[in-house]
Amino acid sequence: MDSPAAGLTELSRGLAGYLRAVAEAVGVPAEATSFELSDTATAYLGLTRRWPTRPGEDLMLVWSEGSGWAVAVETGPGETPMVLAWFAGDDVVPEPADVARFVTGVIAADRSDAPRPVFAVDVGRNELAARLARYVEP
Repeated sequence: MDSPAAGLTELSRGLAGYLRAVAEAVGVPAEATSFELSDTATAYLGLTRRWPTRPGEDLMLVWSEGSGWAVAVETGPGETPMVLAWFAGDDVVPEPADVARFVTGVIAADRSDAPRPVFAVDVGRNELAARLARYVEP
């Protein structure tokens, strides 16, 4: 039986690999990314492109295990980000190329007004680690 720490290590390795794959697909350098595993797994990518409607503000691509990907306007520490669009898929771990198309669409102002996604089933940490396992680098 795996220990909780072993499961967290696999989840961390998978999320790191997935984040690298998404960053590459979106065209974001690795140093503009981060992730955290706490009570919720989250990831961040600082986008280099701007949204035409808000050209003076930085954008970010954020992910959480409960709500998936969103493009948002960067805010100050402690402030809630202003989400411009949520990725409207049925999987909390969509293909990196699909995430890249989503970002391109949002920046081109061709975004959907999709509400925050509600996934039918909370996949849980073990299933999330399993879905991310293919992104673990050997």
